[in-house]
Amino acid sequence: MGSETEYGIHAPGEPLANSTVLSSQVINAYAATMRKGLGNPGARWDYTDEEPLHDARGFDLSRDQADPSQLTDVPPVLDAEQIALAGGRAAANEFYTDESSGVLMNMVLSNGARLYVDHAHPEYSSPEVTNPLDAVRWDKAGDAVVLSALRRIAATPGFSPVNLYKNNTDNKSVSYGAHENYLMPRSLPFNQIVTGLVPFFVSRQVVCGAGRVGLGTNGRTPGYQISQRADFFEAEVGLETTIRRPIINTRDEPHSVADKYRRLHVIIGDANLSEVSIFLKMGTTAVVLSMIEHGEAPDVQLADPVQALQAISHDPSLQQKVALSDGSMVTGLDLQEIYLQAAVEHCTRHGTATDQTAQVLRRWASVLEILRRDPMDAADQLDWVAKLKLLQAYRERDRLEWGDPRLGLIDLQYADVRPEKGLHHRLAARGRIQRLLSDEQIAAAVSQPPEDTRAYFRGKCIQHFPHEVVGASWDSVIFDLPDRRRLQRIPTREPLRGNRELTGKLFEEASSAEDFITALLGPSNEPHVAT
Repeated sequence: MGSETEYGIHAPGEPLANSTVLSSQVINAYAATMRKGLGNPGARWDYTDEEPLHDARGFDLSRDQADPSQLTDVPPVLDAEQIALAGGRAAANEFYTDESSGVLMNMVLSNGARLYVDHAHPEYSSPEVTNPLDAVRWDKAGDAVVLSALRRIAATPGFSPVNLYKNNTDNKSVSYGAHENYLMPRSLPFNQIVTGLVPFFVSRQVVCGAGRVGLGTNGRTPGYQISQRADFFEAEVGLETTIRRPIINTRDEPHSVADKYRRLHVIIGDANLSEVSIFLKMGTTAVVLSMIEHGEAPDVQLADPVQALQAISHDPSLQQKVALSDGSMVTGLDLQEIYLQAAVEHCTRHGTATDQTAQVLRRWASVLEILRRDPMDAADQLDWVAKLKLLQAYRERDRLEWGDPRLGLIDLQYADVRPEKGLHHRLAARGRIQRLLSDEQIAAAVSQPPEDTRAYFRGKCIQHFPHEVVGASWDSVIFDLPDRRRLQRIPTREPLRGNRELTGKLFEEASSAEDFITALLGPSNEPHVAT
């Protein structure tokens, strides 16, 4: 599993600044930080295997019918005017390595993650992990990565400070994503996935919503809602991610052995700062997917999933009922309890694969019980409740109505990634938000990859051979070696290979990139079984 976060971006000193240009500054600022540590700003992205228009329902969308935002197999570039706005290579030599490298828009990090410009936002895509606590750790590492870039920009002469927000909307009708990815067997029929997931995704927001001031896509209707993203969804199933957003996304781009695996691309989640919310978001979804794979998901269907999604979001009291296809009425909390009960029975029947599965079930049950008793008692665990508690305190103190713009500013400040400014970070520093990880664990994940997936191989290649690795992707690492006439593209299509157990010794024993590739390929010049 893994996560993707597009950050909201703003330069207070340049209100009319081009957001793509600002985003490129974030990427290049972090590249400068990596260059200082590794001597090279990370590897560029290999687009060879990108297939964003392949649909899980069995067809390919033609490029002329696709929205430009769907063409993620085309590297983003800045034009001459945008490069000038970015500061120019000569003025920004703190960031850019030389004339040939230009402006970086896409890079692979030493922890196995990807940092790039996506739809005019800086995006961090975490490395692949195998459990929800690691998902939290490397997700939070992304916040630390972009914070480091902000610090570098602010300290560089000629650049205005840039702020980043871990949220999902500018409240001006624009939404940006916080996506998740889960490895699944290709053999599982896609319609079975849809049937089992829709009611869960519609109601999941009660434990992992980020909270939002304002109703509707433009946020102009006064009020507070549970989810940042709910009002921006228009369909139950579809390929799009930025227009006509569906609850179930059908992009079929496995980034692995295609006839063996499916990558479930989830676009309906909020960007979370709470470690508990992230843990529950990833952990409960993984358990539900296991139920679906075993044919044991609850038999419950919503009459109108999109309407239900928004109705549940618009009621922080959790009392709003939505219609099932059989005519009965349930709340979002009811739906979550139905899935929890099925999950407990599923794990009792098949056993919990890891202790973390048991932790997910316990935390899930505990949070639902608290929400059933009094939602405000979950303020130390869930983002949407923590934010609501803050807002209510301001409202009572200053007698503010929900339409007061000052509340929107508090909403925004909650998501500020700077610890000294972000309200979430300040609550956590005062012990008012539960933590699952230490700052030291997160800091280590900024530079080090997970050890039990192919992300280990990717990250360690960049760490050990920063000058020889010229490209990488989720399923490849590309070397340029002086003694070899062609680029050496090492496929990593098995997500659970390339881990420390299988490849750690190769890294320890290699004195050079050439030695490493020779040991990896062997006399047959074929990739080692380790990858």
